[in-house]
Amino acid sequence: MYLSVNQVYAKSDSQLAKNEKNDCVVRSIASAANVAYDVAHTFCKEVFNREDNKGVQGFTIKSQMLKAENNGLKIGNKEFKVTSLGKKDLKNRYKVNGEVIWRKKTLKSFIESHQKGTYFVSVANHALTVKDGELLDWGTNQFLPTRKVTDGYRLEGVSNDGVQLSFNF
Repeated sequence: MYLSVNQVYAKSDSQLAKNEKNDCVVRSIASAANVAYDVAHTFCKEVFNREDNKGVQGFTIKSQMLKAENNGLKIGNKEFKVTSLGKKDLKNRYKVNGEVIWRKKTLKSFIESHQKGTYFVSVANHALTVKDGELLDWGTNQFLPTRKVTDGYRLEGVSNDGVQLSFNF
């Protein structure tokens, strides 16, 4: 079975996007946060120290996302709460001959178990977005459902108004 891919990830009117390569982290941040490519590009440059036409190192993403768990992320004018996914979210548990084995989830099994929410996901040398059970990625990855998920982060939008309820008397 092939994965269904939403092509929002690949589309951009940005002139900057037309001249970029190795920008999967930029596109993943843009699609996860629902911001313009240029906003995500600036964010990746400032937060992940991304250089033009070069990818972002996995350890840089991991360290910045761990910081963001405490401080949150601000992408453009939007704020997000970040939660690093743990072993139970990233691995499947099997019992073979009485022995418990944990194996990395495939992209397909990750999507099946994460039908609600927005996730920034890393697989080997690539980043993508899973939003409400839908894969936002290049169309070519629909043929790669068995890629192993290495890291994942849940992004939840935070309201900026800080007011729950107000009355005018």
